[in-house]
Amino acid sequence: MTDKRRISFSPPDITQAEIDEVVDSLKSGWITTGPKTKRFERELEAFTTSDRVATFSSATAALECALRALGVGPGDEVITSAYTYTASCSVICHVGATPVLCDTARGSYEMDYDALPSLVTERTRAVIPVDVAGRMVDYDRLYAALDRARDLWRPASDLQSAFDRVVVLADAAHSLGAVRCGMPSGTAADFTAFSFHAVKNLTTAEGGALAWRAGAFDSDALYDQLMLMSLHGQTKDALSKTRAGAWEYDIAFPGWKCNMTDVQAALGLAQLHRYPELLARRRVLVERYEHALESLGIELDVLRHYGEGFASSGHLMLVRLLDKSRAFRDGLIERMAEDGIATNVHYKPLPLLSAYRDLGFCIEDFPNALAQFENEITLPLHTLLSDDDVDRVAASLGRAYAALEAKGAS
Repeated sequence: MTDKRRISFSPPDITQAEIDEVVDSLKSGWITTGPKTKRFERELEAFTTSDRVATFSSATAALECALRALGVGPGDEVITSAYTYTASCSVICHVGATPVLCDTARGSYEMDYDALPSLVTERTRAVIPVDVAGRMVDYDRLYAALDRARDLWRPASDLQSAFDRVVVLADAAHSLGAVRCGMPSGTAADFTAFSFHAVKNLTTAEGGALAWRAGAFDSDALYDQLMLMSLHGQTKDALSKTRAGAWEYDIAFPGWKCNMTDVQAALGLAQLHRYPELLARRRVLVERYEHALESLGIELDVLRHYGEGFASSGHLMLVRLLDKSRAFRDGLIERMAEDGIATNVHYKPLPLLSAYRDLGFCIEDFPNALAQFENEITLPLHTLLSDDDVDRVAASLGRAYAALEAKGAS
């Protein structure tokens, strides 16, 4: 009899350590932005070896505030991948700039670096690469591509002028803890946005952060500007106003409201202290998946998370059913669900979504991204899985695949 016990797709891994840290915040009287938020930022700086980190209510807010700090707005263009979640692109729209989508390379989840230079114009201010599944993009090829378009770089703000090429703002929502060529995620791009959403490897329930490398700009001034953006443009946060007689404040500009709270940071601190062991467990699970899937004897393309010169954060288990259709993939998802196994698809290319079709994008212009999507399935990968769970998921995939083939599906 088939085991029908449900295997969830990506539940948070919460222990007594997280509960104790949150309770400590609740008892302290600091539940909004306060000492734990600032400590979380410092510990993220140490973990990522980045020069500075600012926390926000989401990775989306971090990306948008970075674009605003760069002075990106109407009349400007920002390039991102067609193969990503909407947040990588919606922030471009939020600041009034024009999104430019790059197709993936054939058989890849990364944007086509050979095509990238042709998309750069004198209005291009930034590119947002996406570290899909926790694996960092090829930053060497990315920078080489931007170097080929260096003559078109026209900085339009003081911060942009600190760079001699298009600025790289990484959507690293998936890749905290990943390393490529000795560089941790958070140090490879000029600016890097992390997500701490409930389904991420490290969670604060909702939350995000922006990390950056020191450059020819005032890093402290940039941090202060980002903090102003996140709290209405108010020149003092609640923590600053606790000093005796320090109630006075100003509003420097009409800002936004996207600050991280100490309750969120408390979760993050406990998770960050456990994070090395969580990453190690993810690696064990990924490698067990690889062995189990290979033993099925099915034509699959499994994203490699670990190899010479790179180590992923092991965030998502992406599998492509080679030479199979979208209908076959969808049927397999349904059969695995009947087995009690939750799966997902990462990602539906942006031009397939109404919002981006309405902006004029056509999926026919992004054939490689479409091909990646049509037969991709994402298997459950989280630190609450047992080794036996991994074997069960792989076996279920094998049974569903064989059943669909027996019915003549393709």
